[in-house]
Amino acid sequence: MSPRRNRPRRDENANLDADRVRQGVASVQQWTDGAWQVRGIGAGASVKTYRCPGCDQEIRPGVAHLVAWPADGLGDLTDRRHWHSGCWRARERRGPAVQRGRGTPRY
Repeated sequence: MSPRRNRPRRDENANLDADRVRQGVASVQQWTDGAWQVRGIGAGASVKTYRCPGCDQEIRPGVAHLVAWPADGLGDLTDRRHWHSGCWRARERRGPAVQRGRGTPRY
């Protein structure tokens, strides 16, 4: 049996920016309602509870999701919304979420 060859390892993690790894990389997506900046949030970086505007359910800490805000530059930090990834992809196929009271009938 021949000896194993030891090749020097490349340091692949040396060029990674810690903020980009933690927060994700923002991209611009075009939808019928305009252009949106979208950034994926990994499960390790999700530390707070948010409410998804697509399904009106909570996004718990430790759940991967995404953040979207208008790409026109006219908004501020209050325009950011945290979405489940599936809710973001299906938002054009869904109607608006209707807020009902507890005793209201569902018809």
